Amino acid sequence: MATSKVTFTLDEETVHRIDDAAERLAKPKSQIVREAVADYHSRIGRLSESERQRMLKVFDTLVPLIPARPQHEVDEELREIRRARRSGGRLSMSRKRK
Repeated sequence: MATSKVTFTLDEETVHRIDDAAERLAKPKSQIVREAVADYHSRIGRLSESERQRMLKVFDTLVPLIPARPQHEVDEELREIRRARRSGGRLSMSRKRK
């Protein structure tokens, strides 16, 4: 693996954490940073636990609001919507009056 030497400015707490991790794991500081960056990068785009819990709560709130209808009624409504779209849309109240 090719390496590059880079310079970063870090706060004292972060430097302490890197030093502590390197000492505890008996690894070079650069390896600690590489592994931390790889771990962080792998989590980009994933939901945090708090985001996941919030979304599940919203889901649990909304699911009971979904009307329980027989599948044949749903299928019929979808057929009507598709038929209406192909023929220029459903008639609005103003178009029905003419």
